[in-house]
Amino acid sequence: MNSTNSGNNHFNTLSAKHEALLTTMRQTCKKIAPLWSLDNFVAVNPYLGHTGKKFEDVAQELALAGGIHTTLPYEFYIQKYQEGIISPADLASALNKQNSKIDAAEFIKTIQSRNSKIEKPLTVPSVANIATLVTKKDWNRFVTSRISSWAASYFDAGQAVWSASDQSKGIYAAWKAEAEIDLTPGLTGLKGFRRIIKTHPDNPIEATQVALEKLGIPLEKVPTYLHRILINVGGWSAYAARLDWENELYGGHDGKLIEFLAVLCSWEACLLESINNDAVNTKWHEAKEFFNDEAQFSINKELANKLILQEAFDIAAQRSLLRKFKKQEPIKNKEIKSVQAQAVFCIDVRSEVYRRNLETINNDIETLGFAGFFAFPIKYVPLGQEVGEAQCPVLLKTGPTILEEVDASGSTLAVHDRRIQNNQVQQLWKSFKSGAVTCFSFVSPIGLSYLPKLFTDSFGMTRPVPDPNKNGLSSNDLKKLTVSLSSNTFKNEKTGIELEEQIQMASNALTAMSLGDNLAPMVLIVGHGSTMVNNPHATGYDCGACGGHSGEANARVAAAVLNNPAVRQGLQKENIFIPEKTVFLACLHDTTTDEVTIFNEQDLLENSVEELTELKNSLALAGVKTRQERALRMSNDHGSNVSKSMITRSKDWSQTRPEWGLAGCSAFVVAPRNRTKGIDLQGQSFLHSYEWEKDQEFSVLELIMTAPMVVTSWINLQYYGSTVDNKNLGSGNKTLHNVTAGIGVIEGFSGDLRVGLPHQAIHDGKNYQHDPLRLSVIIEAPIEAMNAILKKNTAVQDLCDNGWLYLFAMNDGGEISHRYSGSRSWEEIEPLVA
Repeated sequence: MNSTNSGNNHFNTLSAKHEALLTTMRQTCKKIAPLWSLDNFVAVNPYLGHTGKKFEDVAQELALAGGIHTTLPYEFYIQKYQEGIISPADLASALNKQNSKIDAAEFIKTIQSRNSKIEKPLTVPSVANIATLVTKKDWNRFVTSRISSWAASYFDAGQAVWSASDQSKGIYAAWKAEAEIDLTPGLTGLKGFRRIIKTHPDNPIEATQVALEKLGIPLEKVPTYLHRILINVGGWSAYAARLDWENELYGGHDGKLIEFLAVLCSWEACLLESINNDAVNTKWHEAKEFFNDEAQFSINKELANKLILQEAFDIAAQRSLLRKFKKQEPIKNKEIKSVQAQAVFCIDVRSEVYRRNLETINNDIETLGFAGFFAFPIKYVPLGQEVGEAQCPVLLKTGPTILEEVDASGSTLAVHDRRIQNNQVQQLWKSFKSGAVTCFSFVSPIGLSYLPKLFTDSFGMTRPVPDPNKNGLSSNDLKKLTVSLSSNTFKNEKTGIELEEQIQMASNALTAMSLGDNLAPMVLIVGHGSTMVNNPHATGYDCGACGGHSGEANARVAAAVLNNPAVRQGLQKENIFIPEKTVFLACLHDTTTDEVTIFNEQDLLENSVEELTELKNSLALAGVKTRQERALRMSNDHGSNVSKSMITRSKDWSQTRPEWGLAGCSAFVVAPRNRTKGIDLQGQSFLHSYEWEKDQEFSVLELIMTAPMVVTSWINLQYYGSTVDNKNLGSGNKTLHNVTAGIGVIEGFSGDLRVGLPHQAIHDGKNYQHDPLRLSVIIEAPIEAMNAILKKNTAVQDLCDNGWLYLFAMNDGGEISHRYSGSRSWEEIEPLVA
């Protein structure tokens, strides 16, 4: 995006009245969760701006502000109750939390006997909604379409052949300049629309003030109204919020979403004035009385019942989880026996399935879990690329910039030039296919030559599009790829990692992974990525801890640093001793095919050939067992060759569900692996290795609770929101998606930018593959230590206190012993009946 921050200049010289409005606008904008673009589609908590309030209160607020659902319909929970998944005791516990005097049976009877026709709850109105209701013309869709069309042009990231908007201007200025000459509203019946726009101030804050006065919004109701119109165009609002997020993360200022909000307000005011309809004016005046207590009560009553059922459903899932740990055999000690290899996987729930199967295949392999960037928050520049990619959680700033290169056996410059030429040729070919004139030549004579490839693509014989990670590289080139840790410059940017920084990063990583001692001869650093085609949200299946990219780069850098003899020597000063025979292997777990690739096996000693062969066999067999297990969740018939079928799915351009991603994620366990080893967590739990006895001053625990715990909550709540309200918090039907501006999708040919996950990512066509459950976090650590961290980090305590996740403590016997009850208080969990 080429737009500057010039719009912020509008915020520097404001009157006291406009300063107050700016504060209100800024506070309202903070309620909108950011949306990352498709090239790094990371999971985001859609309720991010609301976590300072109780879950139940936010549910009421969102229902009123935009008709957003935070639960599924009654029927879902009633079915779970009838199936025995929700027990009467679970429902009684949920009712007790609300201090309700009614018993479970009576509550269910009341719900089942309710009037089958429930009135649609009232929501805060907008002018577009009122105009649609009165005139029977869909002004709401028209306004959204015009705003979306302009926004797609303004925010375009290179998809459009011609740019129609002036991206050098601020958001409001660019929109106003175009709206003043846009004939479309006038042709649609909005008389004088362009003239009215011209009378609005050029300053976005002043223009918002004028718009609110024209609309007649009472001062005390302005925040609710502004929230409403942001939700109305929630997708583009979320994208602007992401631009603000990144600006502020790197020391800049917000303002993008504030200016976009000024656009929305101006549209509302100009629509009301130009539609010039007495009935609309009258209805709008009446609609502004939507804040009366009776309307809010009618929403509260229905929603409160659903929230109780949702709470009961969460309690039922927790009861089942606690029982799994109750069945565990007591662990007498935590001594680690001598093992052939240790494999550090990302905490991703898909890794849980593979780790469990790998340990079953080979008991001499120990697995661990750690956030998939492996404590190396790098900016990675692939060979032949002009810009780097942030390979770290979006909560963190990127660290050193690392260049991809070719090892000593090849020429980096030659491979770089070949890849650049390949990219240039592909870009020219793309321009030819999409050109205004040349596209006809492509479709007619040249298009016929694509028939054989269309056939082979359809039957999974070939890949419809090149793998972006391999495009332009030969198989020989791929074998030679490595990373450069040497200090250098690229595009006037310093690259590489100085030795002292390498030592510090290595120390941090090994300490956080509890890998400071007892290292095996082979230590696998296993990043993860996915393989799929024809899926705009493909990066959403990659590693969220790596910024929505494959974890290959982080694994390569981690292994290169930890294998560096100078780094190992430096670590000895910190009492970290890596045995000379220990080799760190950079690996990648493909979560779609469950194949694991080792990139630097040449670093192993010559006498390790037999051990490497055994390791590869174990990895391959674990892949087979994992594919067989995952296939059970897929709806189609796989025949006798499950592995072939699952791998074919990754190349199938018509496949709407190449894998289930993180669907089902509902728990996060922070404990040594021996607490969960042998327990089938069904690919629904994030697993983070942690030994609190080795954690001096609980610095690692604080890191886990403030970063991975927050990120896993984001992932869980993204799946939750996409399940309970796919219309507003998800992205609808994947088969109708069209990529717009190169940054997101719209559903169909027009409409708002869609957020969240498509329906196919959480539902198999018959049943939900993701149940709406808030994350249950289980930590083996002293309660006092967890309380100290919560006290220090208010935002994290808010997640726990306000019901956005559930926190549990595990005791030294491996049982879940205490439940967090809020305000740094805990309650002992009663022993479960077998």
